[in-house]
Amino acid sequence: MKPLITIATVTYNAEATLERTLKSVAEQDYPRIEHLIIDGCSKDHTLSLVQRYVEENQARHNIRLVCEPDSGLYDAMNKAIQGATGDYIVFLNAGDCLHEATTISAIAKQTQWVKGEHRHPAILYGDTHIVDNDGNFIRRRRLTPPEKLTPNSFHNGMLVCHQSFYVRTDLAKQEPYDLQYRFSGDFDWCIRLIRRATKRRYRIVNTHLVLTDYLSEGMTTLNHQASLKERFRIMVHYYGWLPTVIRHFWFIIRAIIKR
Repeated sequence: MKPLITIATVTYNAEATLERTLKSVAEQDYPRIEHLIIDGCSKDHTLSLVQRYVEENQARHNIRLVCEPDSGLYDAMNKAIQGATGDYIVFLNAGDCLHEATTISAIAKQTQWVKGEHRHPAILYGDTHIVDNDGNFIRRRRLTPPEKLTPNSFHNGMLVCHQSFYVRTDLAKQEPYDLQYRFSGDFDWCIRLIRRATKRRYRIVNTHLVLTDYLSEGMTTLNHQASLKERFRIMVHYYGWLPTVIRHFWFIIRAIIKR
């Protein structure tokens, strides 16, 4: 039995970008996919797009829609975690796409899944490409995944894109998003999961693959300054005040050098 992979997509008035995300999931050649769509009662044509997607692809993948008010992005993501029935979960936002039609197959293969086994990787991660509003390649993501992902890796920033971070669902359910954060809850969530996996000596696997095409104008990008402030708070919490300040001076110097 192959693992069931939950792809969670959180939406609100996402008609402008959602269709290519749905298409990228529909094109996957892997048979055991649960696509969980959490919508915050969109007022545009988002639900019409989802309904058409369900009608055309329900026979290929298990698609579930939850449409109800929420308290923001991370509240909706917590609903996805609690509702997920897959063995692994990944978040794919509206506008973001799986890099290739074989992406989920490649992830499933690297889990080395054996039914009843409890030593499967806790986390699988990979690289990300940045794309524009038309889905065209812009560049590789500036922060690239480390060869080995440890609890201290994110001291250098979010080296792994949230959408290229696959987590065992049983662990994800133990680490819900912290709702005090509005823009960088994913940064905090990833650190906590890496720490939990490391403490339990679970494997964290670098797939050495490009997993996601990431839309450059996501919510974090559009709220860049607020996101940076939250990330600073998170880094201070996990790594200490002085190391975080020193690291940020290095970020500034690095940015000046690269100009």
